[in-house]
Amino acid sequence: MSTPVPTDQTELAREWRLEINMGTSEAPDWQLCPGVREFQPASEPNIEDASDYDSGGWAANEKTGQAWELSVTIRRKKSEDAKVYNTVHEAIRLAHFAYGAANKIHLRYMNRNGLPEAYEGKAIPNWQPSGGEYTALGETEITFTGDGPLTPIDNPLADEEETP
Repeated sequence: MSTPVPTDQTELAREWRLEINMGTSEAPDWQLCPGVREFQPASEPNIEDASDYDSGGWAANEKTGQAWELSVTIRRKKSEDAKVYNTVHEAIRLAHFAYGAANKIHLRYMNRNGLPEAYEGKAIPNWQPSGGEYTALGETEITFTGDGPLTPIDNPLADEEETP
């Protein structure tokens, strides 16, 4: 009989780390998307009624498709010395205005403490600056709409030490 693993520590919402591939599919260059303030992944199955007379009156259902989306709010980062924004933020912003392959962002997100939950996929970004009062910090709401599968992957941070 195996020894039960204690489960006494609650996971925090800030457990997620978002990375964007700034390279190519053949030579990926995964870079942190800094300034994430809110992070909400969603993966919604499409369920269709598959009931028939043979089910004895019980409903039957089939999963016929799946969609995914990632909603993120970031705080914009800029250079102190030059008039440039963070390169990852700029890649996402510019993809929002592009079409075709240039409109797709290759991303992955994972538990920043190396726990098993990690995913990878390509998505179309919707970049919406939040605006606000004169005292507000610069924030942007980004919705990544999945284009193709969101694939569970091995967490690339599994062998690293925990991040506070």
